[in-house]
Amino acid sequence: MKAHGPGNIVYIAVWAALIVLTAVTVAVSYVHLGMMNVVVALLIASVKASLVALFFMHLRRESRLVWGFALTPVFFLVLIIAGTLSDTLFR
Repeated sequence: MKAHGPGNIVYIAVWAALIVLTAVTVAVSYVHLGMMNVVVALLIASVKASLVALFFMHLRRESRLVWGFALTPVFFLVLIIAGTLSDTLFR
């Protein structure tokens, strides 16, 4: 009987990518980029969260309705972060 989900190799590859991205996050934290440190850290965290959602939460093969429920909080998170960063940048 064949499984319907991705194989173990896919999960191991995603896990390895998460480990590498965590190491990149730590390495970038030692580089002084000014306000771009926050932007780079958020971009790396977004990629890691996307990998977790797509593969470990099996969101990749879900219907549009589930995608809508999954992306609604992300939309509000982007609004909150944009509001906070714009307030911080223009003080």
